[in-house]
Amino acid sequence: MSTSAPLVSNTHSQFINRELSLLAFNRRVLAQAADESVPLLERLRFLCIVSSNLDEFFEIRVAGLKEQIKLNNRIADYDGLEPREALRRVALQAHALIAEQYTLLNDSILPALRKVGVVFARRSEWTPAQQKWIHEYFVREVMPVLTPIGLDPAHPFPRVLNKSLNFAIELEGKDAFGRSGAAAIVQAPRALPRVIRLPKEVSNVPYGFVFLSSIMHQHVNEMFAGMTVLGSYQFRVTRNSDLFVDDEEVKNLRTALQGELPQRHLGDAVRLEVSEACPEVMSNFLLSQFGLNREDIYRASGIVNLVRLMSVPDLVDLPKLKYPTFKPALPKIITKRSDIFSSIRKQEILLHHPFESFAPVVQLLQQAADDPDVVGIKMTLYRTGADSELMEHLMRAAKKGKEVTVVIELMARFDEEANIDIAKRLEDVGAHVVYGVFGYKTHAKMMMVLRREDGKFRRYIHLGTGNYHPRTTRMYTDFGLLTCNPEIGEDVNEVFKQLTGLGKATSLHHLWQAPFTLHANIVAAIRNETALAKAGKPARIIAKMNALLEGAVIEALYEASQAGVEIDLIVRGVCALRPQVKGLSEKIRVRSIVGRFLEHSRIFYFHADGKESLYLSSADWMERNFFRRIEVAFPILDAKLKRRVMKEGLLPYLTDNCQAWEMDSEGSYLLKKATRRGRSSAQEKLLGELTDG
Repeated sequence: MSTSAPLVSNTHSQFINRELSLLAFNRRVLAQAADESVPLLERLRFLCIVSSNLDEFFEIRVAGLKEQIKLNNRIADYDGLEPREALRRVALQAHALIAEQYTLLNDSILPALRKVGVVFARRSEWTPAQQKWIHEYFVREVMPVLTPIGLDPAHPFPRVLNKSLNFAIELEGKDAFGRSGAAAIVQAPRALPRVIRLPKEVSNVPYGFVFLSSIMHQHVNEMFAGMTVLGSYQFRVTRNSDLFVDDEEVKNLRTALQGELPQRHLGDAVRLEVSEACPEVMSNFLLSQFGLNREDIYRASGIVNLVRLMSVPDLVDLPKLKYPTFKPALPKIITKRSDIFSSIRKQEILLHHPFESFAPVVQLLQQAADDPDVVGIKMTLYRTGADSELMEHLMRAAKKGKEVTVVIELMARFDEEANIDIAKRLEDVGAHVVYGVFGYKTHAKMMMVLRREDGKFRRYIHLGTGNYHPRTTRMYTDFGLLTCNPEIGEDVNEVFKQLTGLGKATSLHHLWQAPFTLHANIVAAIRNETALAKAGKPARIIAKMNALLEGAVIEALYEASQAGVEIDLIVRGVCALRPQVKGLSEKIRVRSIVGRFLEHSRIFYFHADGKESLYLSSADWMERNFFRRIEVAFPILDAKLKRRVMKEGLLPYLTDNCQAWEMDSEGSYLLKKATRRGRSSAQEKLLGELTDG
C-alpha cells in the first residue's frame, strides 16, 4: 500500500483497525516467548499470556463484531472496515497467530524444558509405575466428580460453560437400559488442576507433569462401562462475556449485576477450539450445536487451553529459568521517618513501581487506620485483591469508628464478582460503600486521608496510574504520588463529592477530569504545541499510554505533526494512529515496549513554551476513558519530581533498542536491534538504578 497521497485523501485509511492492532500486540507478546534470551519458564509464561489475552479478545472484541453482524450493521468503522470484513481479517490473523503459538510450544519450549528435567509426560511414554499412579489418581480424584452426559432425546446437548474443557465422546453399543449410544459429552472438573505434578518416585525426572486431559483420555472407557469408545476429542467454547445492565431499568446495581454474572458463562458462542485429531464429522456437529461457522473453529496442536500452563513456572523451583528476583526500593525519606504523615509534609513523594515499593501506600492506610487524629478515609477501588492488606486496614479503620468511604467499581470487567464480595465485607463493618455514577466506570485511582492537625483538617492524598493491587504493583510499571498539597487535596475532595453525592461539577485547580475536562485539555495542549510550532518556537509532545484510539485526539496529533511538532508516542497496545505518513504524520513516531513488566503508566508531556507541562493518569486516549469513565490526570508540579518522571518514565523508553517495537505507516511493527554503541533496555536500566537488588 502507498504511504503517500491515498492515505491523506481517504479519511478512513488514516486509522488502523482496533481489533487487528490488538492482535498485533499479542504477536509482540508471542515474540517474547520465542526470544531465547528470555528465561525459559518466562517464555512459557508469555505464551500463556497470549492465550489469556486471546480469550478476552474473543469474549469481548470478536463478540462485539458478531453482534454487529447479527444486527446487520454495515456501517464502516473509523478505519473504513465494515464489521463483516473486519471479522474476516481478524479470523485470518487469529488463526495464524494461534498456529504459531502451538508450533513454538511443541517445537521449541517443550523440548527445551524436557532437556532441563521439566517433562510433560505423553500417554505413549507412561511407565507401568506412572500408569498405576495416574489410574489411582483418576479413581480417587477425577471419577467421583465426573458427570458424563449421553446424547439422546432425554439428554439434549448440554449448555457448555464458557471456556470450560470438555470431551466429545463417540460411542458404540447399548447401555444397561438398552439404549444405543452414539455420542456423549463430559466436562472436565473445574475444581481440579489442569496440570498435575507426578511424585518424584514415579516421574523419573526432577519435575514430571501430566495433563488432566491426558488422564481423562486414558480412562475414558471407565466412564462408559460395557460400551465401546470410538473416539474422544477435547473441545472448548468461548462465549460473549460482555455484561449488559439497562440504566433505565436498574434500581440496585449490585443486585442487577449479581443476576447478570451467571449469564456470562452461557452467552452466545463466538469461538470453538478442538483438538487437532477431532474428525470433520464431530467438528461440524459441534459447530452446529453452537451456531458457529467454519472460520470460528480453531484446531489445537496439543492441549486445548494453554492458559492452564500458567501455573507451571510457580511449580518449578529452578531460579535460572526465571527472571532474577529483586527488592523494590523505598524512598530515603520513608526509611528515615516512621511517621508517613511527617514524610509527606516534608516533601511530595513520587513512587515508581515495580522498581520502588508499594509499601508507602499501604503504610499510609495502615497508619491512618490507627491514628486517633485521622477522622476519615476515602478511596476508589477498581481492581484489588480480596485478601489484600489494604482491605484489612480499611475494615479496621471502619471498625474503629472512622468515616470510611469506598467507591467500588462493580463493572470492572471480570472482577465484578470479587468487587461485589469486597463491597459486602466493607458494609458489614460499617464503611460507606458507593458505586460511583451509574453509566460511568470509576477508573481514577485516588485515596484521601483527612487528619486533624492544630485544630484544622489536612488532606493527605495518593494518586496513581495503576490499581490498588499489591500483586500487580510487582508486575506493572506505574507511578504514584503522595502529597498534601492543599489545592490538589481540594480537587480530589471535589471529585469524591461528585462520586458519592449530587451536584454540578465545579472547576478544579489542577486535575483534569473525565468526562468533563480531560479530553478538552488534552486536545488544547496538543493544539498549543501546534500554535507554538507555527510561530517558529520549539514544540514537543511525548506521551506514554496503553492504547490510542480517540479520533479527535489523533486528528489533533496529525495537525501538530503537519505544523512541525516533534511527537513521540509510546503506546504499549492498540494504536489506531498511522505514523510516518508523508504529508500527514511525518513528525510522529510510535513505539511499543514489551518486556518483563507490563507497561501500564500513562504520562503526558507537553513542552508548553518551556514550562514543560507533565501529567500522570490512569486514562488511555480512548473514547471510553474520555467520555464514559471517571478519570483524573494529575500534574507533577515539583520540578525535581518532573525531571524524575522524564528520566525514568519517558526518555529511557525512547532509546530502548532491546524491547522496543517501532510502528510503520501500515501498522506493522519492527523490533529494534541493539547498535554497535551498545544495548539499551529501559526496564533493565531502571531495575539496576532504582531497586535494592
